[in-house]
Order: sequence, then C-alpha cells, then structure tokens
Amino acid sequence: MAAATAVSFDPGHRDVVHDVQFDYYGKRVATASSDRSVKIFEVVGNEQRLVADLAGHEGPVWQVSWAHPKFGNLLASCSFDQRLMVWKEVSEGNWQVLYQSPPGLHTASINSVTFAPQEVGLCLAAASSDGSVSILSYDANTGTWTTDK
Repeated sequence: MAAATAVSFDPGHRDVVHDVQFDYYGKRVATASSDRSVKIFEVVGNEQRLVADLAGHEGPVWQVSWAHPKFGNLLASCSFDQRLMVWKEVSEGNWQVLYQSPPGLHTASINSVTFAPQEVGLCLAAASSDGSVSILSYDANTGTWTTDK
C-alpha cells in the first residue's frame, strides 16, 4: 500500500475556513468560510482548480454537505444568517440556488447540515443554535421541499 502524501493549498477565502468536504467520488472539494462564501474545487492528484465561488449567504458559512450523486451535483450550506441553501450545478461550473430555507425555520444560526444516505431519498437535516433540528425532504412528484422541525 502506498503512503499517503499531505497536500495543502490556499482556497483563496478572505476569512477563516470552517469546513471542507469531499464529494462522493473524491474529485471535488467544497469549503465554507466566514467570508460568507462557499468555494468548490476540482481535485486531480496534487492539483486543485477553482470551479465555482458561491455567494448568497449574509453571514459566516459554517458547514457544507454533498448529496449522493444519484441526485445530481447538489451541495447544501448553512450559515449564521439562519439560512440553509441547497445549490445545484446546472451546467459545468454554473451553480444556482435550488432551495433556500424559509424565514423563521430557525431563529438563530444554523450550525450544521448533512444529507441523509441516498436510500432515504433527497433529505437533509440541519441543527441550529435555537436548540432545534429541522428535517427537509424533497418531493419529486410536486418539485417542492417540505420541512419538519
């Protein structure tokens, strides 16, 4: 077995990086930062290439989570701004907001987000400083997201 090599790179954020997550295949990395952005890099060997810089949050972004590739290229992000966003790659390097949590879903910072295993369907959970957890599920028949708290 070959020894692992450590590689570091500057993701180019203007503030603290709080989270980094590989996609299912280990070919992309997403970063979350206090500069209110999420960056996505393509990773090939020891090389990284910025493919997207996602802006939309109004506070520090604490965490990111990739959905199973069965659902396409989807990435969730959560922030101090009390919002959860689900981003979708609509064409190579072109990401759009697929879903944004409604106002009042949480009344404080959303600190953690994670997609469920693909067997559950397109579903994710978010935890907030308001002491609650929300479960969001996508209904493919209606094309809408439902929330339980």
